[in-house]
Amino acid sequence: MKPLSPSHRSAIAPFMAMDVLRDAKALERAGRSIIHLELGEPGVAAPRRVRDAAAESLRHGVIGYGEALGDAKLRARIARHYGERYGVDAPPDRVIVTTGSSGGFLLAFLAAFDSGARIAVAAPGYPAYANILSALGLEPVLLDVGEETRFAPTAAILEAAHRDKKLHGALFMSPANPTGAMIARDELARICAFCEEAGIIFVSDEIYHGLEYEMRAETALRFSHRSLVINSFSKYYAMTGWRLGWLVAPSELMRPLERLQQSLAICAPTLSQRAALAAFDASGELEANRAAYERNRAFLLDSLPRLGLDKYAPPDGAFYIYADVSRFTDDSIAFCRRMLHEAGVATTPGLDFDPRRGAKTLRISYAGPEAEVREGVARLEAWLKV
Repeated sequence: MKPLSPSHRSAIAPFMAMDVLRDAKALERAGRSIIHLELGEPGVAAPRRVRDAAAESLRHGVIGYGEALGDAKLRARIARHYGERYGVDAPPDRVIVTTGSSGGFLLAFLAAFDSGARIAVAAPGYPAYANILSALGLEPVLLDVGEETRFAPTAAILEAAHRDKKLHGALFMSPANPTGAMIARDELARICAFCEEAGIIFVSDEIYHGLEYEMRAETALRFSHRSLVINSFSKYYAMTGWRLGWLVAPSELMRPLERLQQSLAICAPTLSQRAALAAFDASGELEANRAAYERNRAFLLDSLPRLGLDKYAPPDGAFYIYADVSRFTDDSIAFCRRMLHEAGVATTPGLDFDPRRGAKTLRISYAGPEAEVREGVARLEAWLKV
């Protein structure tokens, strides 16, 4: 019998951070001690209020299907959040609750773009963007960003790409993965203005909002109600495995989004939605988490130059440092593999985020416990012999 042939749309690049995690877990099962600096995942549990709300919901019985657009109370609370944090009006009827930010991207891309549309994304950038776009028959257009713009995309870069060949959409993240770089408020306003002028649909990934250290993050909704804004309970709210996010969209896309959600997911997880209502009342615990990340960040910024890692993107927010390792290698995949097997430290090769220039970079996550970050640095110092 002839073997099955995978579809062309499935021929996307692997998510290397997950491959590193798989290999690291295999070493741990074999008895090795591994320091995890590879995953962008908070090293803490969801807030106690969230866990208590989930337990209370379970005690009351049925956890059934919910409405496709999301629980009405949660949608209203998310809308209220925009008023409280940004002073921006985001009506509940423009909010849809999604299965993580990943579900939000799927819905947004399907609702806003037809097959063949060209979508600008920054490089270095989150690898799943290009992978999802490609799998859906859309064309990711990589815009190189670097030191000259503090690793943040600009309206000028976007305009030049559009002038070269028409773009249909743009997707930017601030604070960014893997760099931690943020788009300044005035630049975000220029990006939104250019997108409206050029008829480009702007998708703003704001999942690291709340995790800022140098300046305050701004939402694209302040400058454009035609933008699609995606956020998540995964990062600041430390609810990665609860698989819950949200999307704020223009009113004309809400019914198409609802139809897509009905067929692709039915609804976001009901238990997670009930619990997430409590996340907005857990600011004390959440800010303590942010302060711990900030301490890890300060420790790394003080320690990495001693290890020969003195060139990196400005870590304005999120919980990553994107470092230049060209002093040591021009093959970040092999370098990270050796680091894992020889030093017991897991990091993510830069080629995961930048297929053109990532062979000389890697990403270090400082989202884990402080003791683990410090032990990771100690192991790297011994391994690099600096």
